[in-house]
Amino acid sequence: MTPKDVLADLARIKAVPVIRASKLEHATCAALWLAEAGMSVVEMTLTTPNVFEGIAELRKRPGLIVGAGTILSAQDARLAIAAGSQFLVTPCWVDGVVELAKAANIAVFVGAATPSEILRAHMAGASAVKVFPAASLGGPAFLKQVRTVFPDTSFMPTGGITVDTAADYLAAGALCIGLGGELAPARALEAGDRAAVIDKTRKLLARLSPPATIAV
Repeated sequence: MTPKDVLADLARIKAVPVIRASKLEHATCAALWLAEAGMSVVEMTLTTPNVFEGIAELRKRPGLIVGAGTILSAQDARLAIAAGSQFLVTPCWVDGVVELAKAANIAVFVGAATPSEILRAHMAGASAVKVFPAASLGGPAFLKQVRTVFPDTSFMPTGGITVDTAADYLAAGALCIGLGGELAPARALEAGDRAAVIDKTRKLLARLSPPATIAV
């Protein structure tokens, strides 16, 4: 998938689940439960042990877009690309990552918390800017304000977003949103609570895709 393809799909899906787990099997289960609930994209974080194995395995699942998050070095990016990641996500500016993503022709979301950081990421060629940590920075109001001076930049706010606030970020102009423990909390993964993950994910999808109005 090209960066343009990924952006188009994320704009349609509207949300990216960020999976962070203490064990690879927990992270893989979470990804499969999310897919079962109707979510067709996952971001697997590099803080999860043996995550590259998980990314490679999940890439075998038809229709699932798999990305790698918490990229903290160029080497992280190389390994994620080799595992088959279709997009990369950093929490901040990381030297070399944008260049590697461009060379591999995959999307890259660069983390930023200030207008200066947003401009740097955009000018470097980031596919979109990950506003992080979004809730702590001011939430939808912050996003709405920065979009007035960066109208040509795509944003994926992440950090502290909940099912209840998700739609507010889209209304403020987000391309899509990132949610971590809100959809797949550690306690649910450790307990094998498939129902809790599926239920919360379906609630989110319902909030983001309200029923269409029927003309009469």
